[in-house]
Amino acid sequence: MAYWIKIDYDRRKYLIDLDSITAFSCQPNNRITFWLPNSSEPIILNKQGSEESYSLVLEYIKKKIHITDQVEDNWWVRIIYDRHEWFIDLNCISTFACELNGRITFWLPDSTKDIIINPQSNPESYQKILEFVNKVTGYSLP
Repeated sequence: MAYWIKIDYDRRKYLIDLDSITAFSCQPNNRITFWLPNSSEPIILNKQGSEESYSLVLEYIKKKIHITDQVEDNWWVRIIYDRHEWFIDLNCISTFACELNGRITFWLPDSTKDIIINPQSNPESYQKILEFVNKVTGYSLP
C-alpha cells in the first residue's frame, strides 16, 4: 500500500511514496533525513524550512512505529546511533556483519551510511535485529 506525499524541497516538487523509504534519521535539532529510493540523494527537512512536509513525515514515522509495536512481522526498529534517532526497516537490509565483540554493522540501502549497533547501547534494538536475522535467514549472529 502506497503512502504518497507531496513536498517542496530544494526548488523542486517531489511526490514520494513514504512506504518505499527504508530509513529515517531524526536529529535533536528537529531535522529529519531520508534518502530517495534507488538514489543516494538525501532529503533533509526541518520545522523552520518546511513545517508542513516535516509534520507529514514525522506523523508517518510515528504511525509506522506504532504499527510495528502491534504487528509481529513488521520489522521496523528504532536505534540511537551517532547522536541520531534512526527508524529502519530491517526487511530492506541485505547485509549484516558481526564482530567478535558482538557489534553488528549493516548498511542502509539507499545511502552510503553504515549503522553500528552493540548490545550495551541499544539492547532492545540489538535483540530485535538478532531475532530478525534468525527468523529471516535461519542463521544466528554472535
